[in-house]
Amino acid sequence: MSKQQWIAILAALLLLTSCGSKPDASPDAAAKTEPPASQPASGGEKPKSADGASASNQPAPASAKEGQQPASADGVKKQEQQVAKRYTMNPKTYDIVPIDPNGAPKKVVLLTFDDGPKDLEMNKALLDTLQKHKAKAIFFLNGYRVKQKPELVKLLASSGQTIGNHSWDHIDLKKEAKEKVNQQIGDVQKAIKELTGKAPVFFRPPFGSGSDDVRTKAKEEGLLFMTWSNGSKDWEMTVKKNSPEQVISNVLDQLHPGSNILMHELPWTVEALDKLLTQLEEKGYGFVNPEEIETTS
Repeated sequence: MSKQQWIAILAALLLLTSCGSKPDASPDAAAKTEPPASQPASGGEKPKSADGASASNQPAPASAKEGQQPASADGVKKQEQQVAKRYTMNPKTYDIVPIDPNGAPKKVVLLTFDDGPKDLEMNKALLDTLQKHKAKAIFFLNGYRVKQKPELVKLLASSGQTIGNHSWDHIDLKKEAKEKVNQQIGDVQKAIKELTGKAPVFFRPPFGSGSDDVRTKAKEEGLLFMTWSNGSKDWEMTVKKNSPEQVISNVLDQLHPGSNILMHELPWTVEALDKLLTQLEEKGYGFVNPEEIETTS
């Protein structure tokens, strides 16, 4: 074979070798490529969108239903607020009774506190005790105190307790003209809604004193009119002459299934509450969540 033929063969082999190679096919080259948007970037952080939120193309968790979007914080809050109505109020006795005798316990009490909000420490103590016993209550507030202590109204609402309307000035509405009655009830509705985003659905007249005008206005505002069926008589006590033990005794002496218990934001009641709720539980009583009470007729 001639020299020229050998040169031609070598040239052909070199050409074939160069055509079969691929650029950046080595492990070192692959390591330099950026991760896709769905993968964590360096340091374990996910790429951020323009508004600073984490962006991801990963599929939804297996527990989520197909086509269902994850619930937002607002959505979760709304779901929590949609409590089934299991109880109603006896309009003659103001006791709380199951709508379906087989659908909810009968041996329950409704806890209520009137004439607030007054003092931060007393409210925090009441809330701590209620939370300890996993209990809910209605706090019937006066408008002039709402105006004085808006931060306490927000505290009660954010703690998951129910806020009720107790008139603006704590006056005997039975003695007032229709126009005054409308103002006393309506202004409280507005003030509480402005602070919490939700108007009350429960109304208790001061002194339990009502009239046709009072009941009519309450109904117009979507309020359930109630007094009480079990009085703690804590309002008969004074700073110099009070007894937390007597508060407990007064409630237990009147105790019956469905008791609608009237208490107040008072130091001796705050002191008595933990022991009172403990004794109620020992007697087999539960605490009605006010959100479970049907307020529409």
